[in-house]
Amino acid sequence: MVESAAHLVDHVFPEVPIRQFVLTSPFPLRLLFAAQPEALSRVLEVVKRGISAFLIRHSGLTVAAGAKTGAVTLIQRFSSALNLNVHLHMLFLDGAYAFRGERPTFHCARRPDHEELKQLLNTLSWRIVRVPARRGLLIADPVEPFLDFAPGSSLDHL
Repeated sequence: MVESAAHLVDHVFPEVPIRQFVLTSPFPLRLLFAAQPEALSRVLEVVKRGISAFLIRHSGLTVAAGAKTGAVTLIQRFSSALNLNVHLHMLFLDGAYAFRGERPTFHCARRPDHEELKQLLNTLSWRIVRVPARRGLLIADPVEPFLDFAPGSSLDHL
């Protein structure tokens, strides 16, 4: 993964800041994503759209005005111990392009604070759980939609 990311940053992406996001999921979703790749594809679309909109807003631009960001996602299916661990490594341009006139202009995103990252994670969690629930692959719990985000979990360490 490190070599792939370095290649993308050094030779593929434009010379703009890059931000990495890594999305892991609770074990039931890992198993679901391994068995149902189309569910993982839909979740990836939802996550990419959510993070893109977040970065565009933090760049002072809007999606409605046509601002765009870019991303590359590497889907990793196993951890270093070779156990099943479907997770996403996403490299995003840390900002957005505005398209006015002939040349696009890049606008760097401001650094998000702790609360903004928590809100992004909460939003993505709701949207991620809805994807397999709508397809009948998961029964969403309206009381605990985040599956595993109890006090003391990784959510508190953002």
